[in-house]
Amino acid sequence: MSFAGDVKSELCRAGMNRLCCAQAECYGVLLYCNTFSNEEIRIVTESAAFAQRLPQLFQQAFGLKFDRLPQGGGKYVLAITSPEKILEIQQTFGGGPKMLALHVNYAVLEEDCCRIAFLRGAFLSGGSVTDPRKSYHLELTTSHLSASREMVALMGEMDLRPKLAQRKGNAVIYFKQSDQIEDFLTVIGAPLSAMEIMNAKAEKDLRGSVNRRVNCDAANLDKAVEAAMTQVEAIRVLERTGRLAQLPEKLQEAARLRLDHPEETLSELAEQCDPPISKSALNHRLRKLVELGREGG
Repeated sequence: MSFAGDVKSELCRAGMNRLCCAQAECYGVLLYCNTFSNEEIRIVTESAAFAQRLPQLFQQAFGLKFDRLPQGGGKYVLAITSPEKILEIQQTFGGGPKMLALHVNYAVLEEDCCRIAFLRGAFLSGGSVTDPRKSYHLELTTSHLSASREMVALMGEMDLRPKLAQRKGNAVIYFKQSDQIEDFLTVIGAPLSAMEIMNAKAEKDLRGSVNRRVNCDAANLDKAVEAAMTQVEAIRVLERTGRLAQLPEKLQEAARLRLDHPEETLSELAEQCDPPISKSALNHRLRKLVELGREGG
């Protein structure tokens, strides 16, 4: 099952005991479903859990049954075509056959619990969310432009800050920040899914930190190898010109150690000096050898 499917399955475990919340969830479903008109209500979903929840939800909210139930396999289609049933549902939310556009009736969503149920129904019906291991994106899509703008206002009152766009004649409310998606899922009743996003983000951050450290270490190693090669080349020049034997014993010692151990770090070479010296002191001696080698070259 996809991550979006897991989210919807978690949401479908929410209770539906209160009539007002059942009606509010249905309201969200209807405003974001495939068809909500005077002639038909049609809800199409790929979520088996949502398809199983809908008949119970509509029975609880309106005492009505669907005229068409899923036949099984593929996408699940539930529909109501009875004019009497559609009118009853419309009137529950303050609408009717003469309405030219669908709007959010805030009077139906006065309680916090009803607002949460409304958002849950909207997401179950018209929402999607990407796998957080790939990217962060959650959206709700509807053909009812006025309802979508009013949904954004409602979310703002709940301290949720989505963006609004239009795509192929549809209104799309979306979040692209992981923390905003976590907040939205937590609010509508999917805290476990929100935790999955947190875990995925933490894993990404850790992997990114490790990669940066590896890249940094690799870059430092390349610099160290390049510096060692430069030092060895300078020391060889001093040897060929006979100048190495004329240098102070401390510089000769540094030269011998570098020639004998070209792959070792400055810290490792500094410990082999007699007596041991600091890394910076050895680095100073090797830089001096490089300068002399360039003069001699």
